[in-house]
Amino acid sequence: MKIWHPYTQEATEPPPIPIDQGKGAYLYTRDGRRLIDGISSWWVNLHGHGHPLIAAAIAAQACKLEHVIFAGFTHEAAEELAERLARILPAELDRVFYSDNGSTAVEAALKIAIQYWYNQGQTKKHRIVALEHAYHGDTIGAMSVSADSPFTAAFEVLRLPVFRVRNAAELEELVSKREDEIAAMIVEPLVQGAGGMKMYPASELKRFQQLCAEHSVLLIADEVFTGLGRTGRMFACEHAGITPDLMCISKGLTGGFLPFAVTVCRSEIYSAFHSTDRSRTFFHGHSYSGNPLGCAAANATLKIFETEPVFERITAIERIHEARLADFRQHPTVVDARMLGTISAIELRTGDPGYVSSVRSRLYNFFIEHGVLLRPLGNVVYIVPPYVIRQDDLHYTYEIVGKALDIL
Repeated sequence: MKIWHPYTQEATEPPPIPIDQGKGAYLYTRDGRRLIDGISSWWVNLHGHGHPLIAAAIAAQACKLEHVIFAGFTHEAAEELAERLARILPAELDRVFYSDNGSTAVEAALKIAIQYWYNQGQTKKHRIVALEHAYHGDTIGAMSVSADSPFTAAFEVLRLPVFRVRNAAELEELVSKREDEIAAMIVEPLVQGAGGMKMYPASELKRFQQLCAEHSVLLIADEVFTGLGRTGRMFACEHAGITPDLMCISKGLTGGFLPFAVTVCRSEIYSAFHSTDRSRTFFHGHSYSGNPLGCAAANATLKIFETEPVFERITAIERIHEARLADFRQHPTVVDARMLGTISAIELRTGDPGYVSSVRSRLYNFFIEHGVLLRPLGNVVYIVPPYVIRQDDLHYTYEIVGKALDIL
């Protein structure tokens, strides 16, 4: 039996690299090499590989309760996680639904938004608004609200119809005409990750929220990537001073240890489901919803924010990003160099821009050969390190990027 790896064209790419151990910001290969994990292993690792607090929490929970059906049952780790989330989320977001990854968190949010209106007899309000260049996951609903791209081309027949806008001006025009059809708008706040680390101002996000509120449209913030400190704040929505109606959180929630996700919403949304009429139930769930091991990992991850200088580490990364990106802005191969919080992106000039750009494989192989894991999004090189990365390792990462661009 051979393994089929995600997002990998095995006809053209080298064999997968066996990894035996992870420690801090490093990955150690089976043949003795050390790689700096410059992308936090697909953006999930916040506090470093093998963090002892998270590992110990999972081990202790495994000895106590590994899993229990979450329909009609609960457990201590899930209750603790709800309390910890309440400390870092806006008070208005006071109902949490557990699932197991970013796509499922988005699926739950979309279904909650549509059924919220359905339960109130507004069956016409079932359309979703999404942004151009969006990416929200690979399951059917999440893929539907993602942008038209090589990711989705083969599945057009399966995708749900979605309204797409580029900015607040287009949203304003849309909602003024189609308000009675629109259930919700979903956005990646401030940074569109897989779409190419595209960034937009907080003022635009704030305007999205205002327009949604004015036109009875729910706002879903997909903070799967941007949440938990990635943008320099605990959540990207804080930059705009807004509270969405629903929020999706995953990736870094367990520090990169286990699949886990949450969808949180306002109490008034939940109240549309709370009824003696059983048909109003949210008929949605997963076998591993509320998994105790995932909850334990998430609790430990959030505890680290309380017990370690996490935001000092984030600030140190921001300073290095800011200083080093200045060196790239005048480079002849660079179209744009941008950053927000711990996220930096260098967009390259190439004849075939986009996710399938031929420059991607050449860059990826060069980075690996020089001891750095960076996985360009086509012609966009991005750096999203674990918060514990050593400053000299982050500087070295930028030096290797510079060498790669000089060769190009």
